[in-house]
Amino acid sequence: MMKTTCPQLKQTLYHSWSAAADLYTTNTRHCWRNRLVLLIICLTFSLVLSSILLLYLLYVLQYGLMVAAGIAGSCWVVVGASLFLSKRVRCFGVLFVLSCGMRQGRNILITAGTSLVVLKNIQNTLENITGLSRSMVCNLQAKRVSINTTPLCNYVRMLRWVGNVLRAFTDFGVAELVSDLEVTSRGDSEKLRERLVEAERTLNGTAKSIWAAVDTLSSVGQRLFPAFSFLLLMGFTVLHLRRYCHNKKYENVYITRTFINFDEKQKAEGRRPVLPLTPKEARRYITIPSPGLSATEGKAMLKFSFPVFTHCLAWVLFIGVDVLMFWFVEVIRTRLHELEPFHVPLIMNINEEMTVIGVPISEEIDSRDFSYQVSIFEKSCLPKPRLVIYDSILPLVVLLAALLSMALLSAKLTQIRLMVCEQFFSTNAEERVEFLHAKILKKRSRKEGNRIAEESSLRSLIKKISGVQYSTDHRRMTPFSKQARLSAATGRSERRPFLKKCEL
Repeated sequence: MMKTTCPQLKQTLYHSWSAAADLYTTNTRHCWRNRLVLLIICLTFSLVLSSILLLYLLYVLQYGLMVAAGIAGSCWVVVGASLFLSKRVRCFGVLFVLSCGMRQGRNILITAGTSLVVLKNIQNTLENITGLSRSMVCNLQAKRVSINTTPLCNYVRMLRWVGNVLRAFTDFGVAELVSDLEVTSRGDSEKLRERLVEAERTLNGTAKSIWAAVDTLSSVGQRLFPAFSFLLLMGFTVLHLRRYCHNKKYENVYITRTFINFDEKQKAEGRRPVLPLTPKEARRYITIPSPGLSATEGKAMLKFSFPVFTHCLAWVLFIGVDVLMFWFVEVIRTRLHELEPFHVPLIMNINEEMTVIGVPISEEIDSRDFSYQVSIFEKSCLPKPRLVIYDSILPLVVLLAALLSMALLSAKLTQIRLMVCEQFFSTNAEERVEFLHAKILKKRSRKEGNRIAEESSLRSLIKKISGVQYSTDHRRMTPFSKQARLSAATGRSERRPFLKKCEL
């Protein structure tokens, strides 16, 4: 039961698809059933386009749900009615969808990938460079503060301690010498502070201007690029239709079923046919639909893929520059983090020696450590680089997968587009077939004329060569003929007296 059902199902689906395609490509709407089927097809096709428009309005332009739904619903009704009423609009819709997977769609995807890679990686590189510069300014400011605190405070403490120790030596019991030691510290770092503030202000202004330009380009491109791409694809589709209808030489290198039927008709009428093609013509003219790939289609696929390869190299270059800058800042951060603080030893020793009439009685050594450490780079000012390759890798993988699929289907999509144009514009297709048929016959007659001329020139050349050889042989025989004539003349002269004697 299953074996008999599957072929019947396939045949039913094939007939249904053929009937729907015939309704879509022709204007035959005689009964209400055909009109209803065509209306359903047009509304379904329009619903898909309106859904894409709704997503664009909601998530890219960030419109409200009601506004976006109203615009998308109006577009659905208008496009569906236009498809139902006009055959040219239906053809334009199918060709527009096919153009999304061909060279125009490839260029748009390459542009989108380039803008994504360039903007994101340039912005991240600038952020890493700005972060490194800010960390340097932050470290200088921290050093300016630490100079006024740690070293000077230690020196002040040391001097005060020395003063307290010396005060003990001014007490003589009978009389006491009172002395006051006041120590204050002041670091003249006002100029350094002003320069650091000015450097930070300049750095922030430059970074803000660059980021504002990059953000503006990114937001404008994100919002307007889909609309611009849509208009560009529409323009290319209209241009293709115009060339197909008015230029018989445009992409007229395909042997279609219309061409085969026309050639059979010419053969039945007793005129000169074209098929089968010669091997050289078969390499130039492609028979469609064909399941396999010909050499011409393979070259077309390579030609289609070459810009993708070159732009991939450019993407890798920009990503590599960003990764190198990230690695450079990360290495600097690691080395600065590993630096040990600089130790400044500052130890004071005071020897207290008591003597009586020059004889030492006791000796004491009072020692105090005022050493301090100075960090070469503050840990709080270390740069923190960022890498965006993980954020942009998923969109790039999706773009490359789409471009690879388009490269594999580019040759077949060209054939499908030509067959769609033949279905919608049968009159133009017949004119193009007649032109191609006459062009092939003209080339063949020209080749035959050249071959006949070559054969005639070859025959004349052979005759000339044989004539020159005959004259050469004749010249070689002339000395022997002269000698023979001389001998013949001598024999006649010797015979004459004998004849006279006989007559006597």
